[in-house]
Amino acid sequence: MIARWWRRRRDAQLLSRRPIPPALWDATLARYPFLAALDIEPRARLQTLATLFLARKEFAGAGGLEVGDEIAVAVAAQACLPVLELGLAAYDGFVGIVVHPDEVVAQREVTDDDGVVHQYEEALAGEAMEGGPVMLSWRDVAEAGASAAEGYNVVIHEFVHVLDMADGMLDGMPPLAGAAARRHWQQVVQAAHHRLCRTLEEGREGFLDPYGAESVEEFFPVAAEAFFVAPLALRDEYPVLYELFAGYFRQDPAARHAGR
Repeated sequence: MIARWWRRRRDAQLLSRRPIPPALWDATLARYPFLAALDIEPRARLQTLATLFLARKEFAGAGGLEVGDEIAVAVAAQACLPVLELGLAAYDGFVGIVVHPDEVVAQREVTDDDGVVHQYEEALAGEAMEGGPVMLSWRDVAEAGASAAEGYNVVIHEFVHVLDMADGMLDGMPPLAGAAARRHWQQVVQAAHHRLCRTLEEGREGFLDPYGAESVEEFFPVAAEAFFVAPLALRDEYPVLYELFAGYFRQDPAARHAGR
């Protein structure tokens, strides 16, 4: 009881002392139409969450990039969209966010069935690690408004990974209460993942990013990107998956996009 009161008091002080400038917030909404699609009340709550997010997280630039207000607010606003109804506590497990100017090339190793280690390079627009930090490419963050029609959003992708890892496991499923809820989630997500894999194996083009076929662990954030930034397309192609996400995130993005 006292802890909740103290956090509310602290949050109120943060909101009054470190508000996001109205002009910057308006420019952020204009840049990302999937945020501007929110009604007035949830948009105000998103601004509140983004303000608190900025106060609680630590940003660092890499590769010569300096993280100013424009970059920080763009990341915060998009990161807070998935937890608009879940609450910011869902992100309590990490603090650091590192922003690079562009994609980062990472050195990877994989061991095949014969025990031979193969090395390769992978270009990353983002990466989330358990306990942090979350790495993001500013170019991809900045272009998220233009890429929304393709269902692509690197911030949402990586922060859905954060939600997935909240229970210490990266398994394509966020923490859920009850065995029945977990079984239902697995059934729906695995069926949708298999459908995407079949689509690609048959040489057909699907709406979702083919990267989602890599594993169920990647399918969840890939599909969640589309849920928030291209919800009508996801609902049309994967209606059962859409309903599952709507129940978990407690949001109906297709409804707010349909009227625009």
